Amino acid sequence: MPVMTCIEDLRRVYARKTPRMFYDYTESGSWTEQTFRENITDFDRIRLRQRVAVDMAGRSTASRMIGEDVTMPVALAPVGLTGMQCADGEIKAARAAEKFGVPYTLSTMSICSIEDVAAHTEKPFWFQVYTLRDDTFMKNLIDRAKAAKCSALVITVDLQVLGQRHRDLKNGLSAPPKLTPRSIANMMTKVQWGLGMLGTKRHSFGNVVGHAKGVSDPASLSSWTAEAFDPSLDWVRIGKIMEMWDGKVILKGILDVEDARRAAEMGADAIVVSNHGGRQQDGALSSIRMLQEIVDAVGDKVEVHFDSGIRSGQDVLKAIAMGAKGTYIGRAFVYGLGAMGESGVTKALEIIHKELDTSMALSGKRDVTALDRGDLLIPKDFAGDWQ
Repeated sequence: MPVMTCIEDLRRVYARKTPRMFYDYTESGSWTEQTFRENITDFDRIRLRQRVAVDMAGRSTASRMIGEDVTMPVALAPVGLTGMQCADGEIKAARAAEKFGVPYTLSTMSICSIEDVAAHTEKPFWFQVYTLRDDTFMKNLIDRAKAAKCSALVITVDLQVLGQRHRDLKNGLSAPPKLTPRSIANMMTKVQWGLGMLGTKRHSFGNVVGHAKGVSDPASLSSWTAEAFDPSLDWVRIGKIMEMWDGKVILKGILDVEDARRAAEMGADAIVVSNHGGRQQDGALSSIRMLQEIVDAVGDKVEVHFDSGIRSGQDVLKAIAMGAKGTYIGRAFVYGLGAMGESGVTKALEIIHKELDTSMALSGKRDVTALDRGDLLIPKDFAGDWQ
């Protein structure tokens, strides 16, 4: 195994070890993938101020996200199909996050169920839900998350309809994977992945199969998925889901100032400035371009978190300095998971933590909570003058 010094190193190994359809699921966006690309490249336009002759002893990256202590202001984002990237992937990622001291968010569309993850972890994790048509199933999901002692509900609000991801359609993405001559040929080259999958019984969506009406096996799952998401989602519906939960709520998928203000009025504990990793509205602005304006609009009315595009500790520093109180990594931890399993997720967190800590020092800051826009050099046209 080569020495892993950055997230890109993990991605290269991940690309070699993981079947093509699951690699493409992670490493792609919708339509032309413009927003997917700009989520990353727009970070490059922001530069860091280098400061010297400042006492850097006793640095701390410790912070809090929605009242929970964290080793650094980073959470693992909800990522569907994680258990197809690596056998029992959600369990392995959750354990790595727990040991490192950062939040883990389990996706509704996970392979390992809520109960599976709870049985293999000791501390509460966060649970993410989509807004689905079936109220009975939604209530059941939320009740199961309560029973598992999840400490926050993350409601994804930007997936009323599914953005078209060309690669997923061409690959025939499914869980378990559809066996075609092409997919079989590719999977036969991923020996370690295949052995892992043979060693687990978790091959389909554990939160759905056997729980949603009419979904008793993988064969009946595809028709359910096609009709599951609720296109009539509105703020009233979001409010009802918040009432069902009656606990800490994070609204994920906010990319507009008006929506951010409305979310704050709803009483959310936090909002996540996110464009779903460029997987929904292609042509939307990158999350980092919208962060500053949204932070300024809501002030201290709601805790602002950030998602989409983070590949380094420097990216985390930039988002925090621009006003976010927490950040989320999705693809970065999936690269580690696919490359090295649980230890790969730990390695991804270690890399980001080291980069954040070192970059803080070179910026003249000892405490991550003291970062502000004065630590950045932001182009005057960065937020843009969009009409």
